[in-house]
Amino acid sequence: MVFRKLPGVSASGMGLRLSQKFVFLLFLSGLVTLCFGALFFLPDSVRLKRIFLSKTESQPVTVGSDNDLRDHLKKGAKDMEHLRGITSAKGETSTKLKSLSRKPSITNEAKADEKVVGGEALEDLTMSRSKTESSSKDEKVTSSSNQRANTDTSFDYNKFKKCLLKPPLGIEHGKSSHPQTLHRRDKVKEMMKFAWDNYKSFAWGKNELRPLTKNGHIGNMFGGLRGASIVDSLDTLYIMGLIDEYNDAKEWVETSLDLNSNGEASLFEVNIRYVGGLLSAYYLTGEEMFKRKVLELGEKLLPAFNTPTGIPRGVINLGSGTSWSWGWASAGSSILAEFGTLHLEFVHLSELSNNPIYTEKVMNIRRLLNKIEKPHGLYPNFLSPVSGNWVQHHVSIGGLGDSFYEYLIKSYLMSDKTDEEAKNMYYSALEAIEANLVQKSPGGLTYMAEWRGGILDHKMGHLACFSGGMVGIGADDGAPEKRQHFLDLAAEITHTCHESYSRSATKLGPEAFRFDGGAEATATRLSDRYYILRPEVIESYMYMWRLTHDPKYREWGWEAVEALEQHCRVEAGFSGIRDVYAQTVSHDNMQQSFFLSETLKYLYLLFSDDDLLPLEDWVFNTEAHPLPVIRKKNNTTTLAGPLFLGLC
Repeated sequence: MVFRKLPGVSASGMGLRLSQKFVFLLFLSGLVTLCFGALFFLPDSVRLKRIFLSKTESQPVTVGSDNDLRDHLKKGAKDMEHLRGITSAKGETSTKLKSLSRKPSITNEAKADEKVVGGEALEDLTMSRSKTESSSKDEKVTSSSNQRANTDTSFDYNKFKKCLLKPPLGIEHGKSSHPQTLHRRDKVKEMMKFAWDNYKSFAWGKNELRPLTKNGHIGNMFGGLRGASIVDSLDTLYIMGLIDEYNDAKEWVETSLDLNSNGEASLFEVNIRYVGGLLSAYYLTGEEMFKRKVLELGEKLLPAFNTPTGIPRGVINLGSGTSWSWGWASAGSSILAEFGTLHLEFVHLSELSNNPIYTEKVMNIRRLLNKIEKPHGLYPNFLSPVSGNWVQHHVSIGGLGDSFYEYLIKSYLMSDKTDEEAKNMYYSALEAIEANLVQKSPGGLTYMAEWRGGILDHKMGHLACFSGGMVGIGADDGAPEKRQHFLDLAAEITHTCHESYSRSATKLGPEAFRFDGGAEATATRLSDRYYILRPEVIESYMYMWRLTHDPKYREWGWEAVEALEQHCRVEAGFSGIRDVYAQTVSHDNMQQSFFLSETLKYLYLLFSDDDLLPLEDWVFNTEAHPLPVIRKKNNTTTLAGPLFLGLC
């Protein structure tokens, strides 16, 4: 008995006085409290959670589980196998998404999954804990056995440049011989310099500029990361020949971009803006610093995939690696346009790191999507990362869904047209979209409606206007007899989006426009009338110009330049407006980083010759960051998938 170890206490313990008993019990209870309480102040870790989790509450186990991730990262330099594959639609995060609210726990998500609709839960991804852990071990062994050692672990930038068919910046930086076109391009360059100079003067190091109040904006999308406008602008400045400004941006990234943040970030936004921006800056310039930074950041995103299905959650703490779903997302679900807009960047992370884990993560997403049942061939916007089931049957080519489809066709193009799986997924999805969503208004306008459980909502968002360009760049690689049909469909969608601009007082388009109640291509709700410097319509102009050289696309682009100058340019930058139909505009006091990365870049390319970032060599991510086509030699196939033994 414990009393025998205490001096002065009788064997029976009965000789203790009441006060001694009280003191002893007080001491004992304090000791117990101290020991157990200390556990809750330890750093959060997967191992600590395992102590307290019941056996019925299984931990997220995927190809990229916690231990597997560390193993991959340690031997990443030795990995030679590179798998190929697919990869809002900018979702609506902050200005592109909705306001976020933290999803507290996986337990609540599991309870919410009782409400899911859709196909059966994926049996091989939601097994019991013991079976899943056993499978995870087997996958590790298989993955390790398929990897080949490589003594040369560095990415050969000079060899990469030889794989390009044409110089990235063209013969004369894409300068047109046509005086009017050259004048228009110079005007866009001046707009970029004006926007950049004001950002540098009033918001340097912050994420975005508030041009009316002349200060910076940080926001809550980037998890403590800063300088979103700087990273987003790197390639635009370089392409436009604004070299002094580019050097300032490069110096800031090298000295001030701190990736050791401990905030809560949108996986989607960090990927398309920071990862995409750093990747394109490296590929365009060969600056090793950009490669080091992007690989460090890429590592921090991997824990988001530690879910039972491998479908990443939408929000991640870049410091701790914990992740959760958006509070507003139905039943703790992940968003199609977010987990479906990782493929391009993650394949390139594998290329630069010589580590296949990034490609494995996005290929796992593809495998799940291929297996799950799709209503009428459509991909709903919400998917549970716990069960692998669809949550709600809401389908949109605009926000929440858009860039998933974009990354299917672009994954095929970026693979040098070898990724047949991505190609088949894209054309199957496009067939379902045409059958269920593409509509013709009484006035003859073609538009993409939204689908809610079989009921059409005759609305098209500004974000969906990227689809004109998407359908256009995919026209050549479908069935030969459908090539002209796809080009015609792309032109019709782009025309409809232009109409949404031309029918407003400002000649700028609303956030969403409708085709019901007698309205066509106009916003009927006050909440849809704003314009936040979005690029999607101009993006389609640029692609359609490259594909057809129809001069109307350059004219439409110039109309947009004049409208931006008249209504969005203020004393200290460019600002979105609250109502495109108002004669006197009200500004929203925000110069979005994507205005610098996308809107102005696409306008500059629209007025440049086609040899500036030629489409044969470059694919633009959904933030308009150019990523190179990956050309490989000695292609072969293994049990794990396609294997590429080196650059061209």
